[in-house]
Amino acid sequence: MMGTARRDRDQLGPARKPAKGDRNLLCDRPFESDLDEPTFKNCLPIIVQFLSSRGVQSVLLQLLSQGDFQGSRVTSDGGLILVLELDERLGLEKLIEEHLSDSRQGLIKQFTLTDLLRQSVYSRLAGYEDLNDAERLAAGPTFRLTSSKIIWDRGAALTSTLHWFETELLTQEENLVGLMASNRVTLGQAESLDDSSRVVLDMDSSESPIHGEQEGRANNAHFELVCYHPHHYGDCLAAKLRPGNVRSAEDWDELLLPEIERQQAEGNEVAFRTDAAFAKLEIYEALEKRGVKYASRIPANDSLERDITELLTRPVGRPSDKPVVRYKGFLYQATSWKTARRVVAKVEFHVGELFPRVGFVVTNLSLPNRAVVRFYNKRGTDEQWIKEGKQATHWTRLSCHRFRANEVCLQLSLLAYNLGNRWRRLVLPKRIDAWSLMSLQQRIVKTWGRLVKHARYYWRLLAESHLTRRRFCTMLQRIWALPVPTG
Repeated sequence: MMGTARRDRDQLGPARKPAKGDRNLLCDRPFESDLDEPTFKNCLPIIVQFLSSRGVQSVLLQLLSQGDFQGSRVTSDGGLILVLELDERLGLEKLIEEHLSDSRQGLIKQFTLTDLLRQSVYSRLAGYEDLNDAERLAAGPTFRLTSSKIIWDRGAALTSTLHWFETELLTQEENLVGLMASNRVTLGQAESLDDSSRVVLDMDSSESPIHGEQEGRANNAHFELVCYHPHHYGDCLAAKLRPGNVRSAEDWDELLLPEIERQQAEGNEVAFRTDAAFAKLEIYEALEKRGVKYASRIPANDSLERDITELLTRPVGRPSDKPVVRYKGFLYQATSWKTARRVVAKVEFHVGELFPRVGFVVTNLSLPNRAVVRFYNKRGTDEQWIKEGKQATHWTRLSCHRFRANEVCLQLSLLAYNLGNRWRRLVLPKRIDAWSLMSLQQRIVKTWGRLVKHARYYWRLLAESHLTRRRFCTMLQRIWALPVPTG
């Protein structure tokens, strides 16, 4: 088992520094010398200090052989303590204070905006679909100890409070815009740690099925269901909720163009990929005007197929077990285009299929034909990110009646996904850095824990399963090594 403890720094004073001869339980050997300050170069000292707004936390590893079925003491979401440390390191609390405004009157507020937003985001990251579990989670130790110190003994917010927070407070125009800005700033802090000077943006739309009388519900002929039709940009850089009957490319410029300008202002080279649903002349012209390289699928037509007639003939002889693939690049000008553009065609012959598979990609890249197609095909990763977000943080769980309230739910799920994604990319050890967000949720977040309260301490005892003590300490070290946001 592993445990974490909290204590009031003002009451207890500074933690005792490890002295020579003290046993280091995290690496099972004595300290070699007296230390002026805790160091994590070779091993972790027995007391690890997290200097935060809630005081000093200590980490201790020990065995636990006692069972307890009291809901206020046990939790199945013990791994969220690592998310809390990352949250504080990225400065999310400061972003909330800067971008969200509290319309409540009076000086005494039971829950701060930070408490309420953390509870909403963390519950989604832990896999809870909506507010139906809020009452049970409010009494659990995880969500109590991730809130302000004044409510550690009282409990987190109940369903009614969170419902008011998400459907009334956050639906105000300035707060919805601030919520989107907080998400983008958090991503920007993570991007600053990446030394890459090239950014590839993917744009796609997806469906969010609905089963009630929500505002904006409409039948979508392509997906063949009643749904919302949201936009998604890049690795969840942004998302916009739209009614179900709008076209995929509608309002494409509202989030895409500002993101391109932001990336170029930071000195990054921008490339863009999208599918045939966004094959619009105004998109191509806007990208070319800004010097953005792009690869976009376009629908096949008779004119395009006439240009590749020689590729459509099946190879003579015995069919190959492997697909036969042919490429061709040529200039093509549609009726509405003012100038010709490069189009790359890919033709595949598969065993057992009578007709070839044909695809066309319009591009301004100077790469060889095959490299252009390979670059375009990587946009399938974006579809996997969208699928992961739907499964892990329940983007499609939009059950509120008002359209604006469902917009808030989508943004909260997006923030939860991106917080989990930063955790995965910046913190996970090398052995498990390829885990999906679902695996991270089920193996690390879902760690059994028990809260033990002493006169001056809160001890969090965690089961050692997938979250071993070595992984736990490694992730803490990686979080502490992240630069503190400035400004």
